[in-house]
Amino acid sequence: FPEVFAEGKVDFEALRETLGEYVEDKQERYSFTWHGKGRARRIAQTPSAGTLLPCPEESVDWDTTQNLFVEGDNLEVLKLLQKSYHRRVKMIYIDPPYNTGKEFIYPDKYQDNLATYLRYTGQVDGEGFKLSSNAESSGRYHTNWLNMMYPRLKLARNLLRDDGAIFVSIDDHEAHNLRYLLDEIFGPENFLVQFSW
Repeated sequence: FPEVFAEGKVDFEALRETLGEYVEDKQERYSFTWHGKGRARRIAQTPSAGTLLPCPEESVDWDTTQNLFVEGDNLEVLKLLQKSYHRRVKMIYIDPPYNTGKEFIYPDKYQDNLATYLRYTGQVDGEGFKLSSNAESSGRYHTNWLNMMYPRLKLARNLLRDDGAIFVSIDDHEAHNLRYLLDEIFGPENFLVQFSW
């Protein structure tokens, strides 16, 4: 659990949250946080209601292959693979949405409109009036993306062997937040290299 260490010491509140005990009204200190992070943790801990079904008729060399191709919602598939493939995967490659706001086949616009974000984060009252003259709004471009990525990376970490590696393709829109997420989930000591191509 590398995410439970802060400044070289065990963060017992983070450990309780990681193990499923959710602490309310805790004192905050330096950490990488955003609105909805606790919910993203709980999503990673919630079991899937789905089932993986083999498709021999769509497979090549079904009886002899040692490869596995899984098609489905990546969050649900990651949950379903936990039991059978825990710490057995040598390499994971992901190419998540870059949060550019452009239209693709998959969602790539994870920002809320300003009014929704301010309401969601408690910066306005029920009638839409700001509770502070200095409302923070830049997080709306990153919050939903972080909430989407956190449980997937958390579950992916459980699948990797000790000598395993994860490769992530990303652009500059979320590279900085991705690095914070990877450091929190995998531990900063496990970072090897960042390269551009």
